[in-house]
Amino acid sequence: MTKVTIDESYAPSDAEPFMNERQREYFRRKLMNWKSEILREAQGTLTALQSENENHPDLADRASSETDRAIELRARDRQRKLTSKIDAALSRIEDGSYGFCEETGEPISLKRLDARPIATLSLEAQERHERRERVYRDD
Repeated sequence: MTKVTIDESYAPSDAEPFMNERQREYFRRKLMNWKSEILREAQGTLTALQSENENHPDLADRASSETDRAIELRARDRQRKLTSKIDAALSRIEDGSYGFCEETGEPISLKRLDARPIATLSLEAQERHERRERVYRDD
């Protein structure tokens, strides 16, 4: 596979062939940068949690500190799940299935992919999925 260089001002366009090499490289970079940012934040959290071994004499302070810690850990868990979705999207770029709806096989709009690069469903399929979810949740 030849390496495509992407100009920093490049943005995918509907005027070019869908998921051409430039678009795949654009989304690969976007996903890699997002993953790097998440990992940097996680490292910062880890460092903060390791250095915070204060013993709060006040019960309210201790409770507040524990709550903050729990919220931070929950956020990191969500980001861990997000990292696995990013890895799955990167795998789809490699195998050529990135950008296509898992349900219909149709292309996912470039606008949607730019806003949510881990998207696996087209907007229409996602909306159908959410409507079905609401119906079953109401039961």
